[in-house]
Amino acid sequence: AKYSVMENAIETGRLQNPNNGGNEAPPMTKPKVVVIMGPTGSGKSKLAIDLAAHFPVEIINADSMQVYRGLDVLTNKVTSSEQKGVPHHLLGTISPNVEFTSKDFRDAAIPLIEGIIYRNHLPLIVGGTNFYIQALVSPFLRDDSAQDMDSSCLSDYPANWQEHEPYTGEDSENYSYDRLRAVDTLAANRLHPNDHRKIRQYLELFDHSGVLPSKVFQGKMIEKWGRVSVDSRYNCCFICVDASLPVLDRYVEQRVDKMIEAGLLEEVYNIYTLNADYTRGLRQAIGVREFEDFLHAFLSEVRDERHNSCEVSTLLTTTINSLRQKLREIVESSADIPHGTLLEDGIDKLKANTRRLVRRQKKED
Repeated sequence: AKYSVMENAIETGRLQNPNNGGNEAPPMTKPKVVVIMGPTGSGKSKLAIDLAAHFPVEIINADSMQVYRGLDVLTNKVTSSEQKGVPHHLLGTISPNVEFTSKDFRDAAIPLIEGIIYRNHLPLIVGGTNFYIQALVSPFLRDDSAQDMDSSCLSDYPANWQEHEPYTGEDSENYSYDRLRAVDTLAANRLHPNDHRKIRQYLELFDHSGVLPSKVFQGKMIEKWGRVSVDSRYNCCFICVDASLPVLDRYVEQRVDKMIEAGLLEEVYNIYTLNADYTRGLRQAIGVREFEDFLHAFLSEVRDERHNSCEVSTLLTTTINSLRQKLREIVESSADIPHGTLLEDGIDKLKANTRRLVRRQKKED
């Protein structure tokens, strides 16, 4: 059945290139794209690569963490060998320190799609981030002159009103993503759940004015957000991949364990910074903040032990080697190893937060 759907998309998609031997597209025909969506662990990437064995497709990654360079294990990027020669775009290409918004994704994806169609291939968009796909295909943000969501939302407030220290304790409940979803689902659907800065801005706007953020900064335009309609940029074929929660939960457990064995902690260590900003760039990824307590305690111990006996130039290598050895000890032994509890807590948090992400994605899909 999936091949029949793809064959139809391919045949119609071939009409989009005016240089394909005279088969020029009819006027106003929209370019055809295929979009594969579904929760984490449902097999989107594998399906896309399997389809590429039967159809001339190129894949555009629409996962908001996989677009960044680094953390290949943690973000579960498909490896070069797993790609099987299929062209992949926007996979590990963005600087990890910048904020790659849905508008940035749209602006990057549009010319990629045009190039793919020009080559007589079919664009296959594979995503775990719905707001990227929504920004690309829906009427929302279609016009570059459209008023920016944040600037419109914040225009009536002092310039420094949004500058806050990271919140903890009761504040985390008052300014949580779940609360924003309860207050204003339309606004929440536009934000990444880890974008704590904007979540707080929108909730404080509501608390100060009593007005829903979606009503303030977009008016009726927000009502079209995420809908595929006659105004959509592309003629889309959506393939939704899913599995039962017990199956996905088992996969999450197994995947996290494999990630630990494959060097997840070493990746997180390489970008670890004390009191880092977890609301921007690659550090938003689930699995970074969860190990902060372990890495802080572990690195403090290692530096205390090593700084008198090692040159500064060799401290990093020594620390990485110590980290690898400690991980092996913790994984292979049930003994009470220093900081082992913190590491186990981090792993448990990673699994729990990934399961929560799966449930949220299933609701959104």
